[in-house]
Amino acid sequence: MDQIEKKQERLILVSAQKKQYDERDAWESLDELEELVETAGGIVITKILQRVDHINSAFYVGTGKAEEIKEIALSNEATGLVFDDELSPVQMRNLSELMTLKVLDRTMIILDIFAGRALSKEGKIQVEMAQLKYQYSRLTGFGEMLSRQGGGIGSKGPGEKKLELDKRHIKTRMEILKAELLEVEKHRHLIRSRRDKTNTPIVAIVGYTNAGKSTLLNALSGSDVYVKNQLFATLDPTTRAVVLPSGSEILLTDTVGFIRKLPHHLVKAFYSTLEEAKYADIILHVMDISSPHIMTHQKVVYETLEKLAIKDIPIIAVYNKIDQAGETYPKDETADYELEISAKHHIHCDQLLTLLEEIIYENMMPFHIGIPYDRQDIVTFCHNYGERIQEAYCNEEIELKGYLPKERYYKITPYKK
Repeated sequence: MDQIEKKQERLILVSAQKKQYDERDAWESLDELEELVETAGGIVITKILQRVDHINSAFYVGTGKAEEIKEIALSNEATGLVFDDELSPVQMRNLSELMTLKVLDRTMIILDIFAGRALSKEGKIQVEMAQLKYQYSRLTGFGEMLSRQGGGIGSKGPGEKKLELDKRHIKTRMEILKAELLEVEKHRHLIRSRRDKTNTPIVAIVGYTNAGKSTLLNALSGSDVYVKNQLFATLDPTTRAVVLPSGSEILLTDTVGFIRKLPHHLVKAFYSTLEEAKYADIILHVMDISSPHIMTHQKVVYETLEKLAIKDIPIIAVYNKIDQAGETYPKDETADYELEISAKHHIHCDQLLTLLEEIIYENMMPFHIGIPYDRQDIVTFCHNYGERIQEAYCNEEIELKGYLPKERYYKITPYKK
């Protein structure tokens, strides 16, 4: 029986940028879009940038440019176009009718990658929710457009079959997903409350996609989280226990990578995943210092943290891939601490663990107390909230040494030796 070989899609990337902005930013964004398309399994034929006074509300690019792009697509036997911004429903419909081939935008490519990468129940629900929200606003003319697209990039996961449903069915499905997501979030909050009771410090790893976050998690914890040199290699948050040099333990959480032009509804859909950083005691901001676009990456990370209302948490700037970088690179001026490492080659990872320990103990005070045998509640209190506890049973009292958070120190003051 003859095997049908899947034909790789040949795509042209298009961007329109207002003339008052730096042209280098537009090309940088197009380069990243090319990486996204390749991650999704497509081939980029060429990239087209038009500098405009304003974005065309009907065709995104100017009408003359749209006709020119059509000719380029036909002469190069392209299977589709990818626009480097989220197209409005009107732009999507007009371009699709004019081009008579597949029309995608940046959001659809990201959703396509997410659909292929989500492994957990929560991740799959969030991806489908984001797809449905995106599709819901574009139902008019969408069915006809996608009948020409015929699968491939932009139609992974539940997307393609969901487009056959009307608004009522999509709304019903979204309500079901909301209820399922609520249950998953309740479970997450339960796990978080259990962590709070054990008083184990939580450290969240954040950063631009493909900065080396999962590699760092593996290096510090000895785990084997999936790692690959591509955008959004890991989508679901992963938490691992890590032992510090003193023997005390922290929980290290890897989060989904950030990226420029991430639509608001996509940030919202993955809020419960990203909010792991919101409840952290320390944030590790991992940067790929071998990237020529590190300044843009820093800006995107802090803008996303701001959207998530994450503030007043100590941040360590982790300059990753020092084995690949030049001598100078833009520094993170916002972070409270900084350290150069290579997660892949375990360079300075021990120093990072030591730094984490120093920050954690900055807010703790050493204590040495004697507790009467009838006050076991104080012993329990010290074990619940303290670190590096040493316990000795003497004739008349229980002797305890260790570290306690400053804000809880009042409880043991009467028993100080």
